[in-house]
Amino acid sequence: MKYFALFTAFLLATPCAVAVASKEQPSSTPPALQSADQERTDLETTDAEKTASPDPQVIGSESTERDTKEPETTEAPPPESQQGVETAPVVESLSLLNASIPPGQFQTLYWSPGQSFASIDTPVPVLVAHGKNPGPRVCLTAAIHGDELNGIEMVRRLMYQLEPVKMNGTVIGVPIVNLDGFRRASRYLSDRRDLNRYFPGSENGSAASRIAYSFFNKIIRGNCDFLVDLHTGSLKRTNLPQIRADLSNETVFEFSRHLGGITVLHGRGSEGTLRRAATDLGIPAITLESGGPNSLDESSVDGGVKALETLLQNLDIQPTVRFWGTPQPVFYHSEWVRSDQGGILMSDVELGDTVREGDVLGRVVDPVSNTGSDIVSPLSGKIIGMAFNQVVQTGFAAYHIGEAKTPEEAKEEAQEELKEESQKSGSVQSYPDDPETAPAPEDTEASMKKISDSEGGSENAE
Repeated sequence: MKYFALFTAFLLATPCAVAVASKEQPSSTPPALQSADQERTDLETTDAEKTASPDPQVIGSESTERDTKEPETTEAPPPESQQGVETAPVVESLSLLNASIPPGQFQTLYWSPGQSFASIDTPVPVLVAHGKNPGPRVCLTAAIHGDELNGIEMVRRLMYQLEPVKMNGTVIGVPIVNLDGFRRASRYLSDRRDLNRYFPGSENGSAASRIAYSFFNKIIRGNCDFLVDLHTGSLKRTNLPQIRADLSNETVFEFSRHLGGITVLHGRGSEGTLRRAATDLGIPAITLESGGPNSLDESSVDGGVKALETLLQNLDIQPTVRFWGTPQPVFYHSEWVRSDQGGILMSDVELGDTVREGDVLGRVVDPVSNTGSDIVSPLSGKIIGMAFNQVVQTGFAAYHIGEAKTPEEAKEEAQEELKEESQKSGSVQSYPDDPETAPAPEDTEASMKKISDSEGGSENAE
């Protein structure tokens, strides 16, 4: 009984011991090894704490700095799908002529020079295609001379094929600048002045000067990165599609190379012309001449539109499916050939023909005496401009011949010409040899002295 009672007590005490043992989870490592491991762990912990613990002075300085700084705002990172993607530039609405045109839209605005009766004033339409994407602003102007129709059709065809929702940049087209002359099929304003001799104009000058001032400041200044002024030949002359540009100006020279395989001639432009005023303001400007006045020539229009399409392609405004057969422009030195007698002009050549030095270009005949004389080419080249068959006077410029040059040669000649002009004092301003172009009687005596019958006369007038 004594042993049975001890055994029973042992059984009752064993679960408690097991439970206590399970809570304490004694290591199976012998006491000696356990003591060594514990000592090693304590040493490592002490070294780690020494290494990780900063200097108390440093802790104090950092804490003080954090306390004095305002809490920083941390923005949430963009979604993974947007990380590494550049944000597209925002295109703002275009403000022009008291209107605001949102990106990706085409609108027709109106400009009024305010020189007529307010009750019968007819504003001039201004077509605007404002692209959805950023890019340069190109301005196209036509019919500064009211009898030049080809440029009007060029602007119409080009503007209405633009797609602003896909475009980069803006195109501003003014089909008929001189609405006054256009109504009368006249080159000039109603006061017999040539509008393209008064830019940038004057707020307090003559009617022509005020019209020029209004147009230049409301449409050109601040709204054009590039300017193309569209013209035709004047006074019963016609031109092969060609560019007139100041090749001594590096920016204009580079701009002239953006219109594809077209003839490029050097010319600074007379004072008062729109492109001269724009260039002086720092806007690269050129004149695109094509065809003749008072008629709509399909070939001339098509050639001009092709050049403008190529321009927009090269400026990355809108791609085109049409390119010039020759990708680069052809620069020319040119000369006008004049008649040595008066009579009726009868040509043997056509626009675009290639001629050699000594070739007969045409003949001028006196219809009464039946006498005449040949007009002979003084150089080999291409007919890039010519007069229609008509009655001419002695000295009349009948044929414009271009001699091909490399771009470098053309630029060098232009710069040499500029140096010569700058060295001369009292140089005169050339006007077209047309009596209607002469300043009116009320103009100043200084203006009267500007008239000159130089080689840059009506043949090269814009």
